[in-house]
Amino acid sequence: MMRWLDSIPLPLLIALAVWMGVAPITPEPHLIEKLRMLGNGTLTRPLDIFDLCLHAAPLILLAVRLWRRRKSSI
Repeated sequence: MMRWLDSIPLPLLIALAVWMGVAPITPEPHLIEKLRMLGNGTLTRPLDIFDLCLHAAPLILLAVRLWRRRKSSI
């Protein structure tokens, strides 16, 4: 079921996760801003929720990919 994730080259996934994690650099990365809003309870607009999902998705995919890789090597 997760073979599609394993087919993505790891360096590409890392680059995408870093890029989306810090974009835009100024004044503050969206991911940090949206996580702060989530912690404060002010993440209510659908656009902000979508933005959080968009910027966090590559990081989540990378984490799952690395977890699966580690799990298969044990």
